[in-house]
Amino acid sequence: MFTLPENTLMIQQAAKEFVEEYQIIETSMKRDHTHEFPTEIVKALGENGFMGMFIPEEYGGMGLSVLDYVVALEEICYADAGVGVIMSVNNSLVCWPILKFGSEEQKQKYLAPLASGEKLGCYALTEPNAGSDAGSQQTKYTEQDGQYVLNGTKIWITNGPQADICVTYANKDVSLRHRGVSAFVFETSTPGFSVGKVEEKLGIACSGTSELVYDNMVLDADNMMHVKDKGFAVAMATLDGGRVGIAAQALGIAQRALDLAISHAKQREQFGKPIATKQAIQWMIADMATKIESARLLTWKAATIKDQEMAGTCELSREEISRACSMAKLAASECANFCADKALQIHGGYGYSKEYEVERLYRDARITTLYEGTSEIQRVVISASLLK
Repeated sequence: MFTLPENTLMIQQAAKEFVEEYQIIETSMKRDHTHEFPTEIVKALGENGFMGMFIPEEYGGMGLSVLDYVVALEEICYADAGVGVIMSVNNSLVCWPILKFGSEEQKQKYLAPLASGEKLGCYALTEPNAGSDAGSQQTKYTEQDGQYVLNGTKIWITNGPQADICVTYANKDVSLRHRGVSAFVFETSTPGFSVGKVEEKLGIACSGTSELVYDNMVLDADNMMHVKDKGFAVAMATLDGGRVGIAAQALGIAQRALDLAISHAKQREQFGKPIATKQAIQWMIADMATKIESARLLTWKAATIKDQEMAGTCELSREEISRACSMAKLAASECANFCADKALQIHGGYGYSKEYEVERLYRDARITTLYEGTSEIQRVVISASLLK
């Protein structure tokens, strides 16, 4: 029988206990209605090691595996996907690229406060004309006296309104597309940085999402990550890990939808019997459970591959690693949408009411097929690696 390592099971249990201690499920509906950012919960996530899970202890993290992180993240997202995506972005999209591509000075400066929850990170790649086509970066940087001056706008940035540290990208010449992109990390207190429009979203309402504006923002040479004009490679490698994180988020949503559907089907009676006795309901439950198990195994596989990559023991090519991450994200995100839809159907009219949690899950699930690359982009990545 396939099972998780004992240490990973302990991390999973710790995440469940965190959810219970901070009553994340019980307060999720209120956050959804008020859109209030969960400041105290995020602080507690940091204090309990969940904001820098696979960051080595020498940099202030827990030194755990990506698999440990994925399993814990699913539990947080089972309770509230809005809370979970804050944790996911900080781990996958901010801590990871700094650890992988940052200089020793950048690791020492940024990782400890990010891992502890003292500071929050955001990942700024998407622009009005650079969504799925991430190589079309219009944000421009110019060199001036050994410094870099950035001008441009980023959109749909999760954690944007609250972030203290930002990983971002800019192009020295837009005609070069991805060949001119460089990666930067900086503090949002930098002059010239501002938060623009804050979005009102369909779901994951308690997480902040906004526009970021760079107006003659001056960064020093030590703010550049990796190698000049090689930032696109940083972005693509980072998105692989981000996709595993979103797969875990989607699994949390899907599992919660299944559990609520089962509970309702056992309690709700029609024609003198619980609706769980009806074959139509049974088949929906069976399909939901099967899709979740399949997506979960793909996600655990991708997380294990990422662990091997970080340890330098992975024998797969870059394309094969990306394929595994895209498969996990594609399967889990579409599973979440399927399960949320079926859970709402099983609840009938009750599922359409904002008084019931499945209505929120239905809305929260929708984003998982969009960010960190749409389902269509995942299929492009997967097919390209197979047909190359």
